[in-house]
Amino acid sequence: MSRIAVIGGHGKVALQLARILTGGGHEVSSIFRNPGHRADVESTGAQPVVADVTQLSSSELADVLRGHDAVVWSAGAAGSSPEDTYAIDRDAAIRSMDAAKEAGVDRYVMVSYLGARKDHGVPEDNGFFHYAEAKAAADDYLRGTDLSWTILGPGALTTDPGTGAIEVSTEPEQDSVAREDVAQVAAAVLSNPGTVGKFIQFNTGATPIAEAVEVA
Repeated sequence: MSRIAVIGGHGKVALQLARILTGGGHEVSSIFRNPGHRADVESTGAQPVVADVTQLSSSELADVLRGHDAVVWSAGAAGSSPEDTYAIDRDAAIRSMDAAKEAGVDRYVMVSYLGARKDHGVPEDNGFFHYAEAKAAADDYLRGTDLSWTILGPGALTTDPGTGAIEVSTEPEQDSVAREDVAQVAAAVLSNPGTVGKFIQFNTGATPIAEAVEVA
């Protein structure tokens, strides 16, 4: 059994991930900002931790993460202002990486997006630009740490039921993937040390998730 901290614990992927992990016998701490979301988090079997990661220093966040075996970053500004996007998707994410190191939590899984990179090509007048910039900075920072990291790059997220199968590719045939399957991928990489140091880009496909991440 592992202790896993999920940051952004009330997100749609995170709630499903918590259910998967607790169902597998793991202990999950779900970190979220709004106290009104406590019941939703508790229903997954996770331990609710109310904390605003945009307001915590890396040392304060390290206190929250200490004693865990892994961290999953699944937080996001969700279409908020550019300022909020940078505050959450870049700055808070980077502080969480520093916090993980300070707390002695080596394993770190980042939920990013398919195509995330510095030269993302998104025009500045596109509403997605600030998110693409923020994620590129956070992902690049993570690659430069000595954490045992894995970055997940799912395509467009849907609320469809998961299929349990994906296609791992930089140019997959499909352009979307169910949030449930993203949660399954996150759970799969947490238990697979062979995924350390990899950026796994994927969408819906035909390969069972455990097999797909094994050869990613």
